[in-house]
Amino acid sequence: MSEDILMYKGKPLVRSGNVLYYGYMDQPVVAILQIMTTKELGGEQVADKVNVQLFRTDPAITKLKDKIVKKTERFGLYSALEIGCIWLERELKAAAN
Repeated sequence: MSEDILMYKGKPLVRSGNVLYYGYMDQPVVAILQIMTTKELGGEQVADKVNVQLFRTDPAITKLKDKIVKKTERFGLYSALEIGCIWLERELKAAAN
């Protein structure tokens, strides 16, 4: 794996525009965090409203509705990432059993 990929709690966190992907794409699910709004804090733009989805990676599932396991909205990137991390760990643990 490349040295410049950001890792969070042992899983990759990759950003593409306003969307962050958390987890490994070869596992059954990943967390997707979409930054909906930002606000200025200390002269910097930071995430405000973030849409969080736990998303199935199985290419055989074609309907978007069937790919979404859970979804919620959080305020702040840390809060959104924490709920995504918790959901991801629980779902991966359940899939392993």
